[in-house]
Amino acid sequence: MFIDLHTHSVSSDDSRATVEQYVKWVGVLRRKRYRIDGFVLTEHRKFDFDKDYSALAAANDVLIMKGSELDTNMGHFLVYGVTEALTSALDFSNVSMDALDLVKAADETGAIALPAHPGRFGIGLCEFADSGADLRSIAAAEGLNGSNRPGEQERAEDLIRRLGVPATGGSDAHLVSAIGKCMTSFENQVLTETDLVRELRSGAFAPVTLDDTI
Repeated sequence: MFIDLHTHSVSSDDSRATVEQYVKWVGVLRRKRYRIDGFVLTEHRKFDFDKDYSALAAANDVLIMKGSELDTNMGHFLVYGVTEALTSALDFSNVSMDALDLVKAADETGAIALPAHPGRFGIGLCEFADSGADLRSIAAAEGLNGSNRPGEQERAEDLIRRLGVPATGGSDAHLVSAIGKCMTSFENQVLTETDLVRELRSGAFAPVTLDDTI
């Protein structure tokens, strides 16, 4: 399965894309013979418990899941499998939350947290990796990001090699036409956010570009 693990809708403060527009663009890509099975909405500093996209997903045969992108003291982290227990344990709006506390709390509540665009200057884990923190609890990291600037991809790849963890892919889409630019190829079926967490912990996935799916 090919899933874009990093997208932002108008629910994030810096995106102009609606979920409906993303779904329509997925249809455009499919007609061009690209394959995209679904995407995850990783909204900034929040989790939208109140939003239900199941009818839209079913009508268009597109898997739509929800996650979060959170600010921490060690850069941005993507969180999948968010539960009420996790949002009760942590303040998602806290832009200086402890990254390793987030990873631990996610593990304890059936979720998973991994570094977003780790090579990003200023807000990627690369900026903090040599601080002496024990990063062994990190299970995976975003290896391909569709919004990377020159030099950031190489920094991410180097850090992921140092951590010895598998890499994911996501477009980091904030505009409709960016969705699917980078994705994650899963060996096993993913139908729910619980499935997603399980597969991210399994390591049976790899980052891909849109052209890899044709």
